[in-house]
Amino acid sequence: MAEGTTSWKIKDARANFSELVDRAMREGPQLVTRNGKNAVVVVSARDWERRSRRRGDLVDFFANSPLREEEVVIERITDYPRDVEL
Repeated sequence: MAEGTTSWKIKDARANFSELVDRAMREGPQLVTRNGKNAVVVVSARDWERRSRRRGDLVDFFANSPLREEEVVIERITDYPRDVEL
């Protein structure tokens, strides 16, 4: 997990949910564990919106790709589908 992330056991997260939310808003992502394993991460709405914001479209992605000058060779499949009896 990223530096500064606080870890909570699920029972503590449930009992202190308001504090969990406050810390997510103030300090950053809060990791919740279940049976000693990572279960979920609570983040502020602002962090979520910033991280999930769309950053352009597919055309922009390919136009800005470091591989845009590479030649793409796509070979056509030459075998035929099998016969199916209905």
